[in-house]
Amino acid sequence: MRLEGTRLGVPAIAVHGGAGEFAAVESDAESDEHGEALKEALRLAVSAGWVVLDSGGSSFDAVVEAVAALEDSGRFNAGRGAVPTRDGGTEFDAGVMDAVSGAFGALCAATYPANPIRAARLLADLGGLPEGPVLLAGAGADRFCESQGLEAMRREWLRGVPHADDAPPGALPGPSVPKGLSRLSDEGTVGAVAVDAAGRVAAATSTGGRAGQWPGRVGDSPIPGAGLLAHPSGVAVSATGAGETFLVSGFAHRIAWSLEAGMELGESVQASLEEVDRLGGTGGCIVITSSGEFTTGISTRAMARAWRGANRSPTKACILSLPPR
Repeated sequence: MRLEGTRLGVPAIAVHGGAGEFAAVESDAESDEHGEALKEALRLAVSAGWVVLDSGGSSFDAVVEAVAALEDSGRFNAGRGAVPTRDGGTEFDAGVMDAVSGAFGALCAATYPANPIRAARLLADLGGLPEGPVLLAGAGADRFCESQGLEAMRREWLRGVPHADDAPPGALPGPSVPKGLSRLSDEGTVGAVAVDAAGRVAAATSTGGRAGQWPGRVGDSPIPGAGLLAHPSGVAVSATGAGETFLVSGFAHRIAWSLEAGMELGESVQASLEEVDRLGGTGGCIVITSSGEFTTGISTRAMARAWRGANRSPTKACILSLPPR
């Protein structure tokens, strides 16, 4: 397990592109072609969010723009890069949360939207607490996306994934990779956390789930307190990894509650990852606070992430954390 922390100041934003083995990325990913392409996608996502923050916009809008850029890149397991279910289709989960207003929106097992995170943002404005809805699933989520005029996911955007009617019965087709795209680990979920000039934090997470998953499966990504959280105490979390263990452990809630109990940020992240480990899972997270303190926690070989802080220095991006086994 590895923890990395720094103070980014206010405003600041960080993104991730999943945690896992990154089998297609060699050990010298800091210089190889695939590694550079992945880092460039991360930098572009940070830039998309930074434009919002730098103009005085909210962290809530910044994380949506950052995650939408990652979905559009096709290089991660979200949006255009989503992995196939066991029947060869694609399903998307995404959620976004604002700490100050408590606004939350999410969808799961959706197949319609080109940018699931934008659908989640619209859901956050739809009803809100306490009446809702704040989370829509499956066909209901798809109908909502269509009714809102959101762009549909075009088949040609996907990584050559055949639909169910194109695959032989019982097949578990894997995605073919168009030239220029890099196949990542199945944990290539994407996410963002940010703090704006007013000290407000927000978080967003988006995923295509597990390769070969049962249709209808939902992991931690769209669930507040599991794969994402923006807590009124001033902490935002986006997680990635073995979704079931993050979900059952209440991963993001554990971080927020332990901070409220007086634990240091790094300690709280480590304790939460240890609970995931106890349940047999691995993964990672990015966490930011209202004061601009930033921490990454990783229990896998690698995690793709990038960040930019208030000092306006160039965006930093990296992939590998541990030497290859």
